Amino acid sequence: MKIALFTGNYNHIADGVSLTLNRLVRYLESRGHQVLIFGPHSDRPAIKHAGVYVSVPSIPMPVGNRQEYRVPVRIGPSAARQLKAFKPDIVHLATPDMLGKAAIRYAKQAQIPVVASYHTNFCSYLSFYGLGWLEPIIWQHLRRFYKSCLQVYVPSQSMADVLYENGIRSELLIWEHGVEADRFNPEKRSLEWRRRMGFADDDRVVAFVSRLVTEKGLDVFREVIQRLTADGVSHKALLVGAGPMEDELRQALPDAVFTGHLKGNALAQAFASADVFLFPSDTETFGLVTLEAMASGLPTICADATGSKELVVPGVTGFLAPPKDVDAFYHATRTILEDQALRKRMSEEAVLRARMYDWDSIMLKIERYYENMITTFADSLGA
Repeated sequence: MKIALFTGNYNHIADGVSLTLNRLVRYLESRGHQVLIFGPHSDRPAIKHAGVYVSVPSIPMPVGNRQEYRVPVRIGPSAARQLKAFKPDIVHLATPDMLGKAAIRYAKQAQIPVVASYHTNFCSYLSFYGLGWLEPIIWQHLRRFYKSCLQVYVPSQSMADVLYENGIRSELLIWEHGVEADRFNPEKRSLEWRRRMGFADDDRVVAFVSRLVTEKGLDVFREVIQRLTADGVSHKALLVGAGPMEDELRQALPDAVFTGHLKGNALAQAFASADVFLFPSDTETFGLVTLEAMASGLPTICADATGSKELVVPGVTGFLAPPKDVDAFYHATRTILEDQALRKRMSEEAVLRARMYDWDSIMLKIERYYENMITTFADSLGA
């Protein structure tokens, strides 16, 4: 197959979207398929991308003070020529933006099927930037955009339910994310790493791993850590990631350890060397960091919201708390910190559950989605 992939983020930000799409491209190429990726240009890409990447014109994100994100504005003449010469069998849209709309116009003219994957719960971010009034407008745009897509691949059933409830009637198919169990596992725990970070061997480390941005629930994390400290609950805080909230968090949590952005084996070591994962974000579509924490043997305390609530088994692998409910997050975290037997039991159960999410079988699923769509679309043209 020849797949044209259009995305607003592929290499300029190292987040769950870009990492998942790069993994998809590597998998497809290993299976003998050809992929041409179209996305924003970056002078200083955050990751070394997979596959053949075609840069398109873009501008910095105009709202939310998030200049690190780029917004593609069109395909551009050079990229359009490469797309036409490539002659894809299917178009895959990863972002509902202007680039995606241009790709839809091309696909209609070329009579090839269009599918999409849903990675970001856009409307859940709006309130964090004082833009909640935009939600009806955004949903209207998403309904129009995905109406042109024959299938939409959604990472969790809970996220699919949200899309359906808001009027998106394309065929919604589940495409979960997986975890590299050979990389993220309890064996990566390192006392040497802990000591280097300033942790004692018997410290109980509460970790947060993600971008340090407001929509990841960091206000709740901060308040929980402050209350644990005020109440004399023995713990240490670890924040892995980078972002615009770092300075504010350093001031609010002076005893916390900040590692900055980590990846690969360094990230796996940080996960496994903690003791509890506290992740209050209620904006996830899947919760990849939650799955990586579970694979690393960490009991997880997460928001009872899209994504994470399908990964965490309450009372077995961790706890779920109502979004933004500081009291609930505090009591769940304290319960795990103060019960060593519970931590050990939840750690073992978390690893077992995480192993259910195998990347090869998950990538095979989307390969089959492509093949079936190409065949079905061709049959409809010939009918």
